[in-house]
Amino acid sequence: MPATGARSYREGLEVIMDMAALDTVVIGAGAAGLHTARLLAARGVDFEIIDARPRVGDTWRERYGSLRLFTPRRWAELPGMRLGIGFFDYPTGPGYADYLERCATAIGAPLRLSTRVDRLSQETDGRFRLLLSSGDEIVAAHVVVAAGAHHRRIVPPFADELEPTIHRLHSLDYRGPDDLAPGPVLVVGAANSGTDIALESAASGHATTLAGRHPGQVPGRIDSPIGNLVSSIFIRRLRRLTLDTERGRRFAAEHRGHGVNLVRNHVTDLTKAGVRRVGRVAGVDVDGRPVLEDGERIDAATVVWSTGSLPDLRWIDIPATFGTDGAVEHVRGMATRVPGLAFVGLPFQYSVASPTLMGMGRDAAHIVARMLEGAGAARSAASVVAG
Repeated sequence: MPATGARSYREGLEVIMDMAALDTVVIGAGAAGLHTARLLAARGVDFEIIDARPRVGDTWRERYGSLRLFTPRRWAELPGMRLGIGFFDYPTGPGYADYLERCATAIGAPLRLSTRVDRLSQETDGRFRLLLSSGDEIVAAHVVVAAGAHHRRIVPPFADELEPTIHRLHSLDYRGPDDLAPGPVLVVGAANSGTDIALESAASGHATTLAGRHPGQVPGRIDSPIGNLVSSIFIRRLRRLTLDTERGRRFAAEHRGHGVNLVRNHVTDLTKAGVRRVGRVAGVDVDGRPVLEDGERIDAATVVWSTGSLPDLRWIDIPATFGTDGAVEHVRGMATRVPGLAFVGLPFQYSVASPTLMGMGRDAAHIVARMLEGAGAARSAASVVAG
């Protein structure tokens, strides 16, 4: 498989027969993985990043073409690495992907791209074994899962009951208006991605209906200098809503499973564009047409499910990683019952900002510090025994 970065992925590896041994493996070469890699590299840790895609940043290149991030430049940057846009500007999806690729080169991160981790298991000695799609295997003392929060598409249980002639897709698969069938469009889910898609649908000539609860909106216009500064205040507020505060825990419980506030789009934008706003879609009728809670039937040629997504961690074959509800059991990203296993980018990992560019750096700093602290303690104990 291709290797990129300042040094080959083979450099510094201890090879035991056909198996490479590392101190740390980072799974995922997005922003969360690169925040982690920067900290590991600065501390001289022997590590490697593994990512399933051909290029660093491809998750951003695969989003819809009109996407512009709503994270201000100063919150989207990795420390010491300039994004190369104006102070009050916001990057596009492809622009941010290219930025992450430059960051990986600057860090000198050893990369193994176009490679999927098919199985992560644990040996009896506590080390981790990674089975790769290439057929290779790696063992590591530590693993950081930074594989992203948006892989498993969430759709309502009645989604498959739609009339077969209705074109349907998830917002993760939407690339632009060419993905929409001729005729009316129903976008289900009224948060940031849903409103982006609804506005683009209406602008391309489709009669567009947007269904779902209004999640509230950030005051002001973020694309103005004043609005940019206001959004930074809002971001600081989100970062303070942490799970070690009563207010943060309450916020997490109330908002889990719901979209965050509208940041760039406003209700007035939807009205001006001619987007019709309605309540929740409750199911489908006997003809397979979407039906609202009030009983209204919606005729649509295309249904776009902008109803959320989840991490896909089914390849982790370590049962102690998960609780009875199937969620990762952790404290601030450190797996509770699996020493050496950590996560960056989980929803509400530490704050509402954790799965966003605004919160990943802080979470990565915490888990790297904890891992090195644990490794130092292990080395000290080994020295005492040896002495």
